[in-house]
Formats: sequence, structure tokens, C-alpha cells
Amino acid sequence: MRAAMAHAEPRLIDRLPKVRGRLTEGSLLSAVTWFRVGGPAEVLFKPAGVDDLAQFLKLKPGDVPVTVIGVGSNLLVRDGGIEGVVVRLGRGFTDIRATGGTIEAGAGALDLNVALSARDAGIGGLEFLSGIPGTIGGALRMNAGAYESDVSQVFAHADVLDAEGTLHRLNKAEMGFTYRHSGVAEDWIFVGGAFEGRADDSKAIHARIQDIQTKREESQPIRARTGGSTFVNPTGHKAWKLIDDAGCRGLRKGDAMVSEKHCNFLINTGNASAADIESLGEEVRRRVRDRSGIELIWEIKRIGRPAAKARIKNGEQA
Repeated sequence: MRAAMAHAEPRLIDRLPKVRGRLTEGSLLSAVTWFRVGGPAEVLFKPAGVDDLAQFLKLKPGDVPVTVIGVGSNLLVRDGGIEGVVVRLGRGFTDIRATGGTIEAGAGALDLNVALSARDAGIGGLEFLSGIPGTIGGALRMNAGAYESDVSQVFAHADVLDAEGTLHRLNKAEMGFTYRHSGVAEDWIFVGGAFEGRADDSKAIHARIQDIQTKREESQPIRARTGGSTFVNPTGHKAWKLIDDAGCRGLRKGDAMVSEKHCNFLINTGNASAADIESLGEEVRRRVRDRSGIELIWEIKRIGRPAAKARIKNGEQA
């Protein structure tokens, strides 16, 4: 027994540098995803701020993978969980500040709160953010958009940490924006951004935000366990229409279901697993491809390991 223990693999958390934030082993990510599914993070790191995260990236062992999540709104974490360190940007990344016609926000700030702060400052043009569930970091990463606008149209600059913890400020050309995508390296971490609007009346801005909220309430299952829009709209097509035409409205796999209210939303109606949701999405893609010849592309980010591939330690899922 002692010989076996002597050769035991060291715990990841013991190999990581000291931080001012919080490191936790085995936190279930189902608690922080909007689908309410997903396995554990090997180690969950909630940095105290940009400097804490930068120092961690500088000092961590090079073989340790890092995955970043926000509020888990457009995310499907597989049932086997995520190896390495999962960074969740929280309180140290939620500041929002208005200067002139510009709004600066941390990557952990909710898109809705940025829209509301712009309203209070009399800055128009950012109302569309109120219709996007999630945080500014995710919005920058995927060039999030809704209601005839997107991040690229209001973008001023972004602050990003590279894999070694060096801070960079990127301009629009360096972002490489395309539809629902930015070209920034996947291992770079957005920590904040700035957005330019126009001077406008706060009451008029408020009315537009209310209109967006009403439209969302009427057309989307926003009170269900969902991950937002599931598939990217193909050029010249609406994903929901392709899905509906393929007979997928209300389609189920276990407790995973294609929303009857909006076909481009998958929902967890009870105790669906991540595998149920992903499998249902793939079945939708197959049916759309068979009927229309169009290949739907996932907009929801799927990360982690399937349950069957989860490592086993001491008889328990790692």
C-alpha cells in the first residue's frame, strides 16, 4: 500500500501556484450552466482580478490545460467534466464604466447590465446586448449579436491575456470578426472590452430595451433550462425554420427537447444529461441535412469529456 501511495499521481491542485482568488477541486459545473448539466471541473479557479489571473497563467505548469467560462449561458459541459483548470470570471471582472460615448466593461459583466449602464449614461446603440444572455467575455469571443446588431458594430477595443499571462489591447482589425466568431487564439482570455455608442435620450433607450425584452419573452423559452440559440443561422437561411421544416419541433431524447416555442433552442425539461442534449442536437442536424442538404453548425460551445471517458480515481468519477 505504501509503495502504491508513493507512486500516486500528485493532485493537480497541489501543483498549482498560490492565488488570491479561490481554487476548488471537483466542483460540479452543472451548478453554473444554464442547462443545469455537466460534470466536475478537476480544479475550478475564481481569480480575484486581472492581476491574479495573469500571475496564475505565468506560473502554472505548462502541461495544465485551462478552460474559461462565464455564466454558462451558451455552454454545454459534457457529463465527464473538464480536465485541468476551469477559470470562472466573477466579481473581479464585472466593473462597468461610462466615459463620454464609450462603455468599458469587465469580461464577467452581464451583457444586460452593460446595456442598462449605457442607458443610464445616455449612450445608445448597445440595446441589442440586453437580448443576449451571457457575459461580455463570451460576447467578444463569439461576436455575439441579436436584433440587427452585433459586437463588431460597436467594438472599440478588447483587453486579453495570452497563455503566458501577458496583457494585450486589441483593436478591431486584430479581432478578426466574422459572423458569430472572432479570430483571437482560443488560449487567450478576454478580461474586458470597450464599446462605442452614440448620445441618446435615456427614456428612448429604455423603451428600445423594453421592446427587446418583450420580443424575447414572446418568442423564446427564456424561462426554461436552455443554452440560447443552438445553431448558427446559415447564410440566407434561418436555423429555426430549417429545423421546423425538418419536423423537429418538440423532438425529444429523454428529458432533452427541441423547444416548441422556438425550434433553435434545446431545453432540459427535467433531468436530461449533457449527452441527451448533444445527441438531440446531432439528430436535429442529421434531419436538417437529410431534408435540405444544409449542415447546421453548433453555436452553443460544447466542452469537456463524455461520461464514458471520464477518468476513474478510487472507484469514483474524477
